[in-house]
Amino acid sequence: MTPNTQEAEQLNTIRNEIDAVDAKIQELISERARCAQKVADIKTQGGKVEAVFYRPEREAQVLRAVKQRNKSPLSDNDMARLFREIMSACLALEQPIKVAYLGPEGSYTHAATIKQFGSFAQPYAVSTIEDVFKSVETGVTHYGLVPVENSTEGVVNATQDSLITMRAHVTGEVDLAIHHCLLSNAKDMGSISKVVAHAQALGQCRSWLKNNLPGVELEAVESNALAAKMAQADTSLAAIASEQAAVLYQLTILKSHIEDVSDNTTKFWVIGTESTSPSGEDKTALVLSIQNRAGALAKILDSFAKREIGMTRIVSRPSNNKKWDYVFFIDIVGHQTDPKVAEALKEVEAQTSFFKLLGSYPVSPLE
Repeated sequence: MTPNTQEAEQLNTIRNEIDAVDAKIQELISERARCAQKVADIKTQGGKVEAVFYRPEREAQVLRAVKQRNKSPLSDNDMARLFREIMSACLALEQPIKVAYLGPEGSYTHAATIKQFGSFAQPYAVSTIEDVFKSVETGVTHYGLVPVENSTEGVVNATQDSLITMRAHVTGEVDLAIHHCLLSNAKDMGSISKVVAHAQALGQCRSWLKNNLPGVELEAVESNALAAKMAQADTSLAAIASEQAAVLYQLTILKSHIEDVSDNTTKFWVIGTESTSPSGEDKTALVLSIQNRAGALAKILDSFAKREIGMTRIVSRPSNNKKWDYVFFIDIVGHQTDPKVAEALKEVEAQTSFFKLLGSYPVSPLE
Protein backbone atom coordinates (compact mmCIF):
# COMPACT_ATOMS: atom_id res chain seq x y z
CA MET A 1 0.00 0.00 0.00
CA THR A 2 1.45 3.32 -1.06
CA PRO A 3 1.54 6.30 1.36
CA ASN A 4 -1.03 8.11 -0.78
CA THR A 5 -3.38 5.10 -0.70
CA GLN A 6 -2.97 4.77 3.07
CA GLU A 7 -3.73 8.49 3.55
CA ALA A 8 -6.79 8.24 1.32
CA GLU A 9 -8.15 5.31 3.33
CA GLN A 10 -7.56 7.11 6.63
CA LEU A 11 -9.31 10.22 5.37
CA ASN A 12 -12.20 8.16 4.04
CA THR A 13 -12.63 6.49 7.42
CA ILE A 14 -12.70 9.85 9.24
CA ARG A 15 -15.10 11.32 6.68
CA ASN A 16 -17.46 8.42 7.23
CA GLU A 17 -17.29 9.11 10.97
CA ILE A 18 -18.05 12.78 10.32
CA ASP A 19 -21.05 11.83 8.17
CA ALA A 20 -22.39 9.61 10.96
CA VAL A 21 -21.88 12.35 13.56
CA ASP A 22 -23.58 14.90 11.27
CA ALA A 23 -26.62 12.64 10.99
CA LYS A 24 -26.82 12.39 14.80
CA ILE A 25 -26.45 16.17 15.17
CA GLN A 26 -29.19 16.77 12.62
CA GLU A 27 -31.57 14.39 14.37
CA LEU A 28 -30.90 16.01 17.76
CA ILE A 29 -31.47 19.50 16.33
CA SER A 30 -34.71 18.24 14.82
CA GLU A 31 -35.75 16.88 18.21
CA ARG A 32 -34.94 20.22 19.84
CA ALA A 33 -37.05 21.98 17.21
CA ARG A 34 -39.96 19.65 17.94
CA CYS A 35 -39.62 20.47 21.64
CA ALA A 36 -39.76 24.18 20.77
CA GLN A 37 -42.99 23.60 18.89
CA LYS A 38 -44.41 21.83 21.94
CA VAL A 39 -43.51 24.85 24.06
CA ALA A 40 -45.39 27.07 21.62
CA ASP A 41 -48.43 24.77 21.77
CA ILE A 42 -48.46 24.90 25.57
CA LYS A 43 -48.09 28.70 25.68
CA THR A 44 -50.89 29.29 23.15
CA GLN A 45 -53.36 26.68 24.38
CA GLY A 46 -56.76 28.11 25.14
CA GLY A 47 -56.36 30.71 22.39
CA LYS A 48 -53.77 32.88 24.16
CA VAL A 49 -52.54 35.65 21.87
CA GLU A 50 -50.21 37.49 24.27
CA ALA A 51 -47.92 34.58 25.11
CA VAL A 52 -44.26 35.48 25.78
CA PHE A 53 -41.91 33.21 23.85
CA TYR A 54 -38.52 34.86 24.28
CA ARG A 55 -37.23 34.60 27.84
CA PRO A 56 -33.84 36.33 28.24
CA GLU A 57 -33.12 34.67 31.58
CA ARG A 58 -33.78 31.18 30.18
CA GLU A 59 -31.51 31.75 27.17
CA ALA A 60 -28.74 33.09 29.40
CA GLN A 61 -28.99 30.00 31.62
CA VAL A 62 -28.82 27.66 28.60
CA LEU A 63 -25.79 29.40 27.11
CA ARG A 64 -23.97 29.47 30.45
CA ALA A 65 -24.57 25.74 30.79
CA VAL A 66 -23.22 25.18 27.25
CA LYS A 67 -19.98 26.94 28.15
CA GLN A 68 -19.64 25.15 31.50
CA ARG A 69 -19.91 21.66 30.04
CA ASN A 70 -17.83 22.35 26.95
CA LYS A 71 -14.92 19.91 26.70
CA SER A 72 -14.36 20.16 22.94
CA PRO A 73 -11.48 21.66 20.93
CA LEU A 74 -13.85 24.57 20.19
CA SER A 75 -13.63 27.50 22.59
CA ASP A 76 -16.43 28.12 25.08
CA ASN A 77 -17.46 31.23 23.15
CA ASP A 78 -17.49 29.47 19.78
CA MET A 79 -19.62 26.68 21.20
CA ALA A 80 -22.02 29.21 22.73
CA ARG A 81 -22.34 31.01 19.39
CA LEU A 82 -23.26 27.74 17.67
CA PHE A 83 -25.99 27.13 20.24
CA ARG A 84 -27.11 30.76 19.91
CA GLU A 85 -27.98 30.02 16.27
CA ILE A 86 -29.75 26.76 17.12
CA MET A 87 -31.80 28.55 19.76
CA SER A 88 -32.59 31.38 17.34
CA ALA A 89 -33.87 28.93 14.72
CA CYS A 90 -35.97 27.04 17.27
CA LEU A 91 -37.42 30.25 18.72
CA ALA A 92 -38.46 31.30 15.21
CA LEU A 93 -40.64 28.19 15.09
CA GLU A 94 -42.46 29.44 18.20
CA GLN A 95 -42.58 33.11 17.19
CA PRO A 96 -40.31 35.13 14.86
CA ILE A 97 -38.81 37.85 17.05
CA LYS A 98 -38.87 41.35 15.54
CA VAL A 99 -36.13 43.64 16.89
CA ALA A 100 -35.76 47.37 16.24
CA TYR A 101 -32.26 48.79 15.80
CA LEU A 102 -30.58 51.96 14.60
CA GLY A 103 -30.24 51.36 10.88
CA PRO A 104 -29.75 51.09 8.07
CA GLU A 105 -28.50 47.54 7.59
CA GLY A 106 -24.80 47.16 8.28
CA SER A 107 -24.65 49.35 11.40
CA TYR A 108 -22.92 48.14 14.55
CA THR A 109 -26.29 48.00 16.27
CA HIS A 110 -27.41 45.65 13.52
CA ALA A 111 -24.40 43.42 14.25
CA ALA A 112 -25.18 43.51 17.98
CA THR A 113 -28.80 42.54 17.23
CA ILE A 114 -27.65 39.44 15.36
CA LYS A 115 -25.19 38.57 18.13
CA GLN A 116 -27.92 38.80 20.79
CA PHE A 117 -30.88 37.26 18.94
CA GLY A 118 -29.25 35.15 16.22
CA SER A 119 -29.70 35.29 12.47
CA PHE A 120 -33.26 33.94 12.58
CA ALA A 121 -34.56 37.09 14.29
CA GLN A 122 -36.19 39.80 12.18
CA PRO A 123 -34.13 43.02 12.42
CA TYR A 124 -36.22 46.16 11.92
CA ALA A 125 -34.22 49.24 10.96
CA VAL A 126 -35.29 52.67 12.23
CA SER A 127 -33.73 56.10 11.75
CA THR A 128 -33.06 57.22 15.34
CA ILE A 129 -32.45 55.80 18.79
CA GLU A 130 -35.69 57.46 19.93
CA ASP A 131 -37.52 55.48 17.24
CA VAL A 132 -36.15 52.23 18.66
CA PHE A 133 -37.91 52.98 21.95
CA LYS A 134 -41.10 54.06 20.18
CA SER A 135 -41.27 50.89 18.09
CA VAL A 136 -41.12 48.75 21.24
CA GLU A 137 -43.57 50.83 23.26
CA THR A 138 -46.14 50.93 20.43
CA GLY A 139 -45.86 47.21 19.73
CA VAL A 140 -44.36 47.55 16.25
CA THR A 141 -41.50 45.30 17.40
CA HIS A 142 -41.09 42.83 20.25
CA TYR A 143 -37.72 44.25 21.35
CA GLY A 144 -35.24 46.98 20.58
CA LEU A 145 -31.47 47.23 20.84
CA VAL A 146 -29.79 50.53 21.74
CA PRO A 147 -26.15 51.55 22.33
CA VAL A 148 -25.59 52.59 25.93
CA GLU A 149 -21.90 53.31 26.33
CA ASN A 150 -18.63 53.03 24.45
CA SER A 151 -15.42 52.17 26.25
CA THR A 152 -13.60 55.04 24.50
CA GLU A 153 -16.17 57.82 24.03
CA GLY A 154 -18.47 57.20 27.00
CA VAL A 155 -22.25 57.26 27.19
CA VAL A 156 -24.63 57.66 24.26
CA ASN A 157 -26.68 60.71 25.25
CA ALA A 158 -29.71 59.97 23.06
CA THR A 159 -30.07 56.59 24.76
CA GLN A 160 -29.67 58.06 28.26
CA ASP A 161 -32.41 60.63 27.60
CA SER A 162 -34.81 58.01 26.26
CA LEU A 163 -34.17 55.68 29.21
CA ILE A 164 -35.47 58.35 31.58
CA THR A 165 -38.82 58.68 29.79
CA MET A 166 -39.33 55.14 28.45
CA ARG A 167 -42.22 52.93 29.56
CA ALA A 168 -40.39 49.74 28.58
CA HIS A 169 -37.76 47.80 30.55
CA VAL A 170 -34.10 46.93 30.12
CA THR A 171 -34.17 43.15 29.60
CA GLY A 172 -30.70 42.23 28.38
CA GLU A 173 -27.16 43.36 27.56
CA VAL A 174 -24.63 42.61 24.85
CA ASP A 175 -21.07 43.87 24.38
CA LEU A 176 -19.69 44.22 20.86
CA ALA A 177 -16.05 44.76 19.93
CA ILE A 178 -15.94 47.75 17.57
CA HIS A 179 -13.35 47.72 14.81
CA HIS A 180 -13.70 50.65 12.42
CA CYS A 181 -12.73 50.70 8.74
CA LEU A 182 -12.25 53.61 6.38
CA LEU A 183 -14.51 52.83 3.41
CA SER A 184 -14.77 54.60 0.07
CA ASN A 185 -15.07 54.25 -3.70
CA ALA A 186 -12.07 56.57 -4.00
CA LYS A 187 -8.82 55.09 -5.33
CA ASP A 188 -6.79 56.20 -2.33
CA MET A 189 -6.95 58.40 0.77
CA GLY A 190 -5.50 61.32 -1.11
CA SER A 191 -8.74 61.63 -3.10
CA ILE A 192 -10.94 62.02 -0.03
CA SER A 193 -12.31 65.48 0.79
CA LYS A 194 -14.69 64.53 3.61
CA VAL A 195 -15.13 61.71 6.16
CA VAL A 196 -18.66 60.94 7.33
CA ALA A 197 -19.64 58.80 10.32
CA HIS A 198 -21.68 58.75 13.50
CA ALA A 199 -20.33 61.24 16.05
CA GLN A 200 -19.25 58.39 18.34
CA ALA A 201 -17.22 56.77 15.55
CA LEU A 202 -15.54 60.07 14.69
CA GLY A 203 -14.58 60.42 18.34
CA GLN A 204 -13.28 56.85 18.55
CA CYS A 205 -11.00 57.48 15.55
CA ARG A 206 -10.04 61.06 16.43
CA SER A 207 -6.26 60.57 16.65
CA TRP A 208 -6.06 58.36 13.57
CA LEU A 209 -7.99 60.89 11.50
CA LYS A 210 -5.80 63.74 12.73
CA ASN A 211 -2.61 61.87 11.89
CA ASN A 212 -3.65 60.31 8.58
CA LEU A 213 -6.21 62.72 7.10
CA PRO A 214 -5.22 66.14 8.44
CA GLY A 215 -7.37 68.96 7.19
CA VAL A 216 -10.05 66.66 5.75
CA GLU A 217 -13.58 67.77 6.69
CA LEU A 218 -15.42 65.59 9.22
CA GLU A 219 -19.22 65.33 9.24
CA ALA A 220 -21.37 63.56 11.82
CA VAL A 221 -24.40 61.66 10.49
CA GLU A 222 -27.11 59.52 12.11
CA SER A 223 -25.32 56.17 11.72
CA ASN A 224 -22.20 54.59 10.27
CA ALA A 225 -24.31 52.53 7.88
CA LEU A 226 -25.87 55.73 6.54
CA ALA A 227 -22.34 57.09 6.11
CA ALA A 228 -21.49 54.01 4.02
CA LYS A 229 -24.53 54.62 1.81
CA MET A 230 -23.40 58.23 1.32
CA ALA A 231 -19.89 57.12 0.38
CA GLN A 232 -21.34 54.65 -2.10
CA ALA A 233 -22.88 57.55 -4.01
CA ASP A 234 -19.98 60.02 -3.79
CA THR A 235 -16.36 59.08 -4.54
CA SER A 236 -15.06 62.15 -2.72
CA LEU A 237 -16.40 60.81 0.57
CA ALA A 238 -15.05 58.19 2.92
CA ALA A 239 -17.13 56.54 5.64
CA ILE A 240 -16.15 55.06 8.97
CA ALA A 241 -18.04 51.79 9.28
CA SER A 242 -17.69 48.02 9.61
CA GLU A 243 -16.37 45.35 7.25
CA GLN A 244 -19.98 44.18 6.88
CA ALA A 245 -20.95 47.66 5.64
CA ALA A 246 -18.15 47.49 3.06
CA VAL A 247 -19.65 44.29 1.65
CA LEU A 248 -23.24 45.52 1.78
CA TYR A 249 -22.52 48.84 0.06
CA GLN A 250 -19.76 47.59 -2.25
CA LEU A 251 -17.06 49.87 -0.89
CA THR A 252 -13.30 49.43 -0.75
CA ILE A 253 -11.64 49.14 2.65
CA LEU A 254 -8.88 51.74 2.41
CA LYS A 255 -7.74 51.05 5.97
CA SER A 256 -8.99 48.71 8.68
CA HIS A 257 -8.75 48.94 12.48
CA ILE A 258 -8.54 52.72 12.56
CA GLU A 259 -10.00 52.99 16.08
CA ASP A 260 -7.63 54.72 18.51
CA VAL A 261 -8.06 52.03 21.20
CA SER A 262 -7.59 48.40 20.16
CA ASP A 263 -10.12 46.95 22.62
CA ASN A 264 -12.79 49.50 21.67
CA THR A 265 -16.14 48.06 22.83
CA THR A 266 -19.74 49.26 22.91
CA LYS A 267 -22.33 48.07 25.39
CA PHE A 268 -25.88 47.67 24.10
CA TRP A 269 -29.09 47.12 26.04
CA VAL A 270 -32.13 45.15 24.97
CA ILE A 271 -35.40 47.04 25.52
CA GLY A 272 -38.68 45.15 25.97
CA THR A 273 -42.11 45.43 27.55
CA GLU A 274 -41.83 42.34 29.75
CA SER A 275 -39.88 42.23 33.02
CA THR A 276 -37.13 39.61 33.20
CA SER A 277 -37.07 36.97 35.93
CA PRO A 278 -33.85 36.09 37.81
CA SER A 279 -31.31 34.03 35.86
CA GLY A 280 -28.88 33.44 38.71
CA GLU A 281 -26.39 36.03 37.44
CA ASP A 282 -28.05 39.39 36.92
CA LYS A 283 -27.68 43.16 37.01
CA THR A 284 -30.17 45.89 37.84
CA ALA A 285 -30.18 49.34 36.26
CA LEU A 286 -31.71 52.47 37.77
CA VAL A 287 -31.63 56.22 37.32
CA LEU A 288 -32.12 58.78 40.07
CA SER A 289 -31.70 62.38 41.10
CA ILE A 290 -30.84 63.66 44.57
CA GLN A 291 -30.98 66.95 46.38
CA ASN A 292 -27.82 69.04 46.19
CA ARG A 293 -26.57 68.63 49.74
CA ALA A 294 -23.38 67.31 51.32
CA GLY A 295 -23.15 63.53 51.52
CA ALA A 296 -26.32 62.83 49.53
CA LEU A 297 -24.62 60.65 46.93
CA ALA A 298 -22.46 58.93 49.57
CA LYS A 299 -25.63 57.84 51.41
CA ILE A 300 -27.03 56.39 48.19
CA LEU A 301 -23.87 54.40 47.56
CA ASP A 302 -23.72 53.28 51.19
CA SER A 303 -27.16 51.66 50.81
CA PHE A 304 -25.51 49.23 48.42
CA ALA A 305 -22.11 48.98 50.10
CA LYS A 306 -23.41 48.00 53.55
CA ARG A 307 -25.33 45.12 51.96
CA GLU A 308 -22.26 44.09 49.92
CA ILE A 309 -24.03 44.79 46.63
CA GLY A 310 -21.51 45.48 43.91
CA MET A 311 -21.89 48.46 41.61
CA THR A 312 -20.68 48.00 38.02
CA ARG A 313 -21.40 51.47 36.62
CA ILE A 314 -22.29 55.00 37.67
CA VAL A 315 -22.71 57.86 35.20
CA SER A 316 -23.91 61.40 35.84
CA ARG A 317 -25.72 63.53 33.29
CA PRO A 318 -27.22 67.04 33.45
CA SER A 319 -30.96 66.98 34.06
CA ASN A 320 -33.29 68.40 31.44
CA ASN A 321 -35.59 69.75 34.15
CA LYS A 322 -33.36 72.06 36.19
CA LYS A 323 -30.09 73.90 35.56
CA TRP A 324 -27.08 72.44 37.41
CA ASP A 325 -29.16 69.48 38.52
CA TYR A 326 -27.91 65.98 37.64
CA VAL A 327 -29.29 62.51 37.21
CA PHE A 328 -27.24 59.41 38.00
CA PHE A 329 -27.41 56.16 36.07
CA ILE A 330 -26.37 53.28 38.30
CA ASP A 331 -25.95 49.57 37.54
CA ILE A 332 -25.66 47.12 40.41
CA VAL A 333 -25.06 43.39 40.74
CA GLY A 334 -28.16 41.31 41.47
CA HIS A 335 -31.83 41.13 40.51
CA GLN A 336 -34.42 43.58 41.81
CA THR A 337 -36.33 40.69 43.42
CA ASP A 338 -33.30 39.54 45.45
CA PRO A 339 -34.12 40.39 49.10
CA LYS A 340 -30.94 42.42 49.70
CA VAL A 341 -31.32 44.30 46.42
CA ALA A 342 -35.02 44.98 46.98
CA GLU A 343 -34.27 46.32 50.46
CA ALA A 344 -31.48 48.57 49.15
CA LEU A 345 -33.62 49.92 46.29
CA LYS A 346 -36.42 50.81 48.72
CA GLU A 347 -33.95 52.66 50.95
CA VAL A 348 -32.41 54.48 47.98
CA GLU A 349 -35.77 55.56 46.58
CA ALA A 350 -36.68 57.17 49.89
CA GLN A 351 -33.59 59.42 49.62
CA THR A 352 -34.15 60.63 46.07
CA SER A 353 -36.07 63.44 44.41
CA PHE A 354 -36.46 61.27 41.29
CA PHE A 355 -36.14 57.50 41.07
CA LYS A 356 -36.76 55.08 38.23
CA LEU A 357 -36.00 51.38 38.06
CA LEU A 358 -34.94 50.68 34.47
CA GLY A 359 -34.98 46.92 34.82
CA SER A 360 -33.13 43.77 35.84
CA TYR A 361 -31.48 41.61 33.22
CA PRO A 362 -29.13 38.63 32.89
CA VAL A 363 -25.41 39.19 32.57
CA SER A 364 -24.63 38.28 28.97
CA PRO A 365 -22.90 34.90 28.51
CA LEU A 366 -21.77 35.91 25.01
CA GLU A 367 -18.34 37.54 24.86
